[in-house]
Amino acid sequence: MAVGFTPKHVEDLPLDNLTPQEFLTLAAEAIKRLNWEVSYISNSGLIAYTNNGVFYRNFEFKINITDGLANLTSLSLSNGMMDFGKNKKNIANFVSEFNELRLTLNTDDIAAKYLELKESITPEEQDILKLPPPTTMESIRGFFALFKPVPGYYVTPILISLNILIFVLMALNGVNIMLPDNESLLNWGANFRPVTLEGQWWRLITNCFLHIGILHLLFNMYALLYIGILLEPHLGRLRFISAYLLTGIVASTTSLYWHELTISAGASGAIFGMYGIFLALLSTNIIEKAARKALLTSIGVFVVFNLMNGLKAGIDNAAHIGGLLSGIIIGYMFIPGLKRPDSGRLKTLPITIATSLVLISILIVYKKLPNDIGKYDTLMKQFVTNEQKALAILSQNGDGKTKRRIAYELKYEGVQIWDEEIKVISEAEKLDIPNKFHQRNKKLKQYCLLRIKSYNLIYKFIDENTYKYQSQIDSCNQQIVAILGDLEKENKE
Repeated sequence: MAVGFTPKHVEDLPLDNLTPQEFLTLAAEAIKRLNWEVSYISNSGLIAYTNNGVFYRNFEFKINITDGLANLTSLSLSNGMMDFGKNKKNIANFVSEFNELRLTLNTDDIAAKYLELKESITPEEQDILKLPPPTTMESIRGFFALFKPVPGYYVTPILISLNILIFVLMALNGVNIMLPDNESLLNWGANFRPVTLEGQWWRLITNCFLHIGILHLLFNMYALLYIGILLEPHLGRLRFISAYLLTGIVASTTSLYWHELTISAGASGAIFGMYGIFLALLSTNIIEKAARKALLTSIGVFVVFNLMNGLKAGIDNAAHIGGLLSGIIIGYMFIPGLKRPDSGRLKTLPITIATSLVLISILIVYKKLPNDIGKYDTLMKQFVTNEQKALAILSQNGDGKTKRRIAYELKYEGVQIWDEEIKVISEAEKLDIPNKFHQRNKKLKQYCLLRIKSYNLIYKFIDENTYKYQSQIDSCNQQIVAILGDLEKENKE
């Protein structure tokens, strides 16, 4: 069972007195019998794709003929990390069919079939199969090359590196690498309706570069790597980065619309967008026909599996769906320009239109989407600010003020602030908020009334210079402490 980023199986098959042309002819015939599709053929080998249907795993099959040997490689086109022996089975099936043909076809039959095949053979000077295999050191460098921008693979490694860098910076700043807490995610730019709709629109972008633990990061970067390798060569830098950002923003906006109190983070919405674009391209002849069915299987399985998995609690499927649908739409907008690569207007116009549509969508969401939770949070911040002012009056006994001055401030400034606090709570009660917040408001109002009573009692205590109010003041303070304890307990739950 092959395991790896791209599962594959490799075997060498001796030519056994066959010329390369004879071997190639028999191989092409064997592939035809297996109902695979030849995508590329030259005198040094061929590339073919299995044709297992849309809902089954498909593979790339490559033959490279050199030095009396045929190197056979079966490579998974699925983005899974294991092939469960399918690549090895593909080679076994090919060898079995090849050996049967070798026994049934004579030299004249093979020669005749080679003449039929010759018209589709790529000229030697254009033969991509003649490139030398990588050395061990080159293979090692090849892994690190995943992070190095090169033509046709420029934006993807930058995005991967940026996501990893942000995760490392979060870890260095003490954020838990397995399961970050909500406060850490919000501090680093996660998407959350109450704060995003209260002017922090940039969270629609920043959350696309945050991840909720190292496993979340690894799975998303693997999916981004896979789709980037497939898609970026077709789109080019400008289309690719534009599509990634736009579908990511749409995914974030969809999540914002769908979830009232969910903290959202991760690149999966944008990644789903890129898979959506590729699905759109797979419905056209932009992608080579022989590879189209196989890739459609791979992409389709990824999308369906992850959408089904997204039904589990804690996974933001709204972002996945928003990213996927926007990706499909943007993909179809890109198609005219991809068919006419020389037209600069057809390259930039779809990006401009898509950007405009996304911005309009965001403005509609911001204008129409209720954000009573965000308004409640703003009111509570106002409540805390006022509370600090009122308590500051109570704590200024040793600031050189006369007792009469302190009494005056408690009666005519402190009590007024607590009256304003009750008005703040009344405003909060008008909002469409969960019942637990209404229960909290009742306790806060009771707290304010106790503060008002306490301040008035302390005023009398000072003004009349008597201790007869002490027991009532102590009773108020005990009730205040009890309410504050309940509120603190609720905040931790």
